[in-house]
Amino acid sequence: MRILVTGGAGFLGSHLIDRLMEAGHEVLCLDNFFTGRKRNIIQWMNHPNFELIRHDITEPIRLEVDQIYHLACPASPIHYQYNPVKTIKTNVMGTLNMLGLAKRVKARFFLASTSEVYGDPDVHPQSEDYRGNVNCIGIRSCYDEGKRVAETLAFDYHRQNGVDIRVVRIFNTYGPRMLENDGRVVSNFIVQALQGKPLTVYGDGSQTRSFCYVSDLVEGFIRLMNSEHIGPMNLGNPGEYTILELAQTIQNMVNPDAELVYQPLPQDDPKQRQPDITRAKQWLNWEPTIPLDKGLKQTIDYFRDRLKQP
Repeated sequence: MRILVTGGAGFLGSHLIDRLMEAGHEVLCLDNFFTGRKRNIIQWMNHPNFELIRHDITEPIRLEVDQIYHLACPASPIHYQYNPVKTIKTNVMGTLNMLGLAKRVKARFFLASTSEVYGDPDVHPQSEDYRGNVNCIGIRSCYDEGKRVAETLAFDYHRQNGVDIRVVRIFNTYGPRMLENDGRVVSNFIVQALQGKPLTVYGDGSQTRSFCYVSDLVEGFIRLMNSEHIGPMNLGNPGEYTILELAQTIQNMVNPDAELVYQPLPQDDPKQRQPDITRAKQWLNWEPTIPLDKGLKQTIDYFRDRLKQP
């Protein structure tokens, strides 16, 4: 099968490409390298089934493909708030361009949406039926509302034009190839601990997140894409941890002498985030398999090596 992965040089996209290449598909990786890195896909660069296309999806492109995994968009607050107009253009115009491509070539279209569509939820845990509590003019809305519009576009193209869509809502994911400067809590804590710096906890650390290891998430992607279910579908680990518990876990694994320092909570930072994955269990027979301690060890090993490199 000929498969396009937008954002393919990024954290999630590169792990997905590994799986697709290992399965023998022909893979086109499209990326503008805003947060993607060539080192993530370097092992495939000379492979006859792999093609790298440097392109910004806010501009149209003509390709012939059977499936489109649409992952392109900065996904950490530091990166998506760096240029919020570009972020919402990527989510709206980029998704329009990819849906237009899917319509023209009759490709199946997979949208990587996000748990951020639930905002700061007043329902816990969050099921796919929950419509969210998002500040539409807040500093995170370029991403939150951008992904909500992307879902709208996907379902409208499905209803109006018969485009075959799959929509996944991704909860916090971690693992090798995260950027060390992406501002996400797992990479922040690991890098700070490895560098002997204090671990920065925002707020009092009582806010919760659920952490899914990247290989589990990619397995869910592939199962949903090749199922008969449209979604939207939550994919994430239902194990819920406070940020303080995560900080203390990484502190003990890397540097027990590291200090914890507290900073004010960023604007619109969700207090709770935990997926209800009933739908994924029932429809895909999917649930996470990698426990947090094992996944953290592999991620810490990656960052330890990464920080030694120039």
